Amino acid sequence: MDFFRADLHIHTVLSPCGDLEMSPGNIVSEAAFKGLDIIGITDHNTTRHCDLITKMASEKGIYVMQGAEVTTKEEVHCLAFFENTDTLKKFQEFLDASLPEIKNDPSIFGYQVQVDEDENVVYEESRLLINALYRSIKETAAYIHSLNGLFIPAHINRTKNSIYSQLGFLPDNLDADALEVSKTTTPEQFLKSHPEIKDFTLIRSSDAHYLNDIGTAFTSFYINAPTFAEIGMALRGENGRKIVIE
Repeated sequence: MDFFRADLHIHTVLSPCGDLEMSPGNIVSEAAFKGLDIIGITDHNTTRHCDLITKMASEKGIYVMQGAEVTTKEEVHCLAFFENTDTLKKFQEFLDASLPEIKNDPSIFGYQVQVDEDENVVYEESRLLINALYRSIKETAAYIHSLNGLFIPAHINRTKNSIYSQLGFLPDNLDADALEVSKTTTPEQFLKSHPEIKDFTLIRSSDAHYLNDIGTAFTSFYINAPTFAEIGMALRGENGRKIVIE
């Protein structure tokens, strides 16, 4: 087994808060430059850039965890990842059916565009992607797991859009595959003030919205190969697989 460096929380230009330089090609080039082996593509409530980035990243030897950053009804941000195109498509249908019909105003929130390999705009999302879905944390986690996906509440140490900021506590029955902390803290620091998270695997990610932020926080996976199954085993601590946060 070997260590693989992973930044599992990266936004593209499709997220309204993503910088216009966060095109698929630029993201892949920056990830390669930063020495990342695995990246997670997690736009707000959409998966539409995952296929192209997966294709482009494979040419650089980078494995892509395909998914989204979901905003639940409680306004908690959660990462969702899926193994293949079929389950990713089903989850996109879930997102489309659950997102409110509230229009985006690019002058306020930013553009929400999908681009091709040459950075030509091929789609613009009209609904505001940063809105909360009509789905609770429990409903969202259950649907993700019904597709054999991974469910990870995001940046739990943040004072906005985290499970602690929105609920004030960690639910006893939270069905999460891991918990994410942001680069402003370390798992050890947050564990001291929140011992109730001790039974969860913790990861650390950049939540990159700008190219320079990619890889500024990462998790190392001790696995046989960068695959969805191996990453899942590492999160569960199975068969000698594990994660290390530096």
